[in-house]
Amino acid sequence: MSTIKQIDLPASQAVNLETTKGSVFFIGTATVILRVGGFTILTDPNFLHAGDHAHLGYGLTAERLTNPAIDIEQLPPLDFCVLSHYHGDHFDQVAEEKLQKDLPIVTTEHAAAELKGKGFTETISLQTWESVVMKKGEAQVQITSMPGTHGPAIVEAFLPTVMGSMLEFQNAQGQVSLRLYITGDTLVRDDLKEIPNRYPDIHLALFHLGGTRIMGILLTMDAEQGVEAMQIINPQEVIPIHYNDYEVFKSPLEEFKSAVAAAGLESRVRYLSHGETYEFDMPR
Repeated sequence: MSTIKQIDLPASQAVNLETTKGSVFFIGTATVILRVGGFTILTDPNFLHAGDHAHLGYGLTAERLTNPAIDIEQLPPLDFCVLSHYHGDHFDQVAEEKLQKDLPIVTTEHAAAELKGKGFTETISLQTWESVVMKKGEAQVQITSMPGTHGPAIVEAFLPTVMGSMLEFQNAQGQVSLRLYITGDTLVRDDLKEIPNRYPDIHLALFHLGGTRIMGILLTMDAEQGVEAMQIINPQEVIPIHYNDYEVFKSPLEEFKSAVAAAGLESRVRYLSHGETYEFDMPR
């Protein structure tokens, strides 16, 4: 059985009064700004520039090949952050230094412990299928931790725990008006099949792709797995993120585009370059 926590945000925090439209602004890697349902939300903050190195643990680093669309100082006021896991290409040294320390961050138990050690005071840790409800005035969103596996069993013990996220935005009547799923850095595994069983109507999904390989081991979905995950989870629309930004990303976006076309799924994918925004009407 899932557990539900509740956080009341200050009504004045990150004023976003737009509830009939939503948007996804792609900064780069897995970093986006979501403006949905009256909330402004940051995901997986990564603001390193080309030539900088993200820390992956055990002395391993990865070089960034691109620049973010904006720098961290250009972020709008935020309500909270959703963090899939604690790796340097998802929460880097720039975020560690410059992100406000009292920003609520919804994440894994491992990441929450690491962030507390870095001085972040408002971490909310979730285990798989646990939820937290964020309320701000009449606006409400429930974030539930989804299953995720960052690597095969042979290396799983050396990797931080990872979570996907289901964000359910509710209208004034308390009904879910939009479901937005974020995969996190996961591979396709059997436990993903439980997601559509519990959430058969997912409006929009952000897929972490890239085909990350370290020492030849696949750690995030490549093009083939990305299409397979689309077929399993069956969201109405998909936006691919987390591709082409680091040297360890071995499956470029063009491979995913080709696989999507071969599967006949082109009408369901929205492609964003750094700095582009996808805008949509909230379902009624």
